[in-house]
Amino acid sequence: MDLAIVYHPDYVAPLPEQHRFPMQKFRLLKDLLLKDGIITPGQIFTPQLPDRVQLELVHNPAYVEGYCEGTLEYQAQRRIGLPWSAPLAYRTRIAIGGTILTAQLSLEHGFACNTAGGTHHAFPDYGSGFCIFNDLAIAAKVLLESGKVSKILIIDCDVHQGDGTAFIFRNDPRVFTFSMHCGINFPSHKQQSDLDVSLPEGLDDDGYLQILASHLDDLLTEVKPDLVLYDAGVDVHISDRLGKLALSDRGIYRRDRMVLSACATNRYPVACVIGGGYSKNMQELVYRHSLLHRAAKDIVD
Repeated sequence: MDLAIVYHPDYVAPLPEQHRFPMQKFRLLKDLLLKDGIITPGQIFTPQLPDRVQLELVHNPAYVEGYCEGTLEYQAQRRIGLPWSAPLAYRTRIAIGGTILTAQLSLEHGFACNTAGGTHHAFPDYGSGFCIFNDLAIAAKVLLESGKVSKILIIDCDVHQGDGTAFIFRNDPRVFTFSMHCGINFPSHKQQSDLDVSLPEGLDDDGYLQILASHLDDLLTEVKPDLVLYDAGVDVHISDRLGKLALSDRGIYRRDRMVLSACATNRYPVACVIGGGYSKNMQELVYRHSLLHRAAKDIVD
């Protein structure tokens, strides 16, 4: 196994000043990984823009057109939580292309990590919670349609339930959805994943890792996936302003190391996305997101 990294300069698009979505983290994450020697420039792959046919494997064509053209009604845009602009619409699609490429590269390299992605609150005909199109679902559908894989496991460890992903694949036996999330957090109305693990508010490193370990091996043994898509959200951190769990930096690293090691031991390719993270301190937030890539490098080395 080796490690492939996916990044595009257009992962960053302008947002209004003081907007709480930390858009700059994607570029800063790539810069930190290079500065700390976690990756080299030769490991970075650049995604292409997906076509609308790929987006429409998951999303309603009218919704895709409405968002891409900027004609969605105000209430639909407000539900997403990100004000529409042409650069943001482009950024949204190139990030989808990044997760598709990450999934494709994982089949070649064993490990591949996007420096964005994890938009698991997007449903077929609407967006929600900063999520416009569902990159995990689109990447899964693209690979299934290509015939390169026939069974996919989605491991979602973001602090929020992957409700859009659960809904999209609720009747698709080719994709097993596993979501381990804080029970009292957004969304208030949960969907039904193939396996949901609802965690209590304030859960710390040891409690979290014990619960994850109790499910992980059985999950891999049961599903036997051709590909694992892993959402490594860092909003499980104790200082995250949208979190409500209490993991430390070390706890997040141990979580990512646990998931990736279990997959590597069984030779399951893993495509990773960084998921949510909303701490006010950008430097600390970017470092937390880098723990995923550090764990992957440590396993590969």
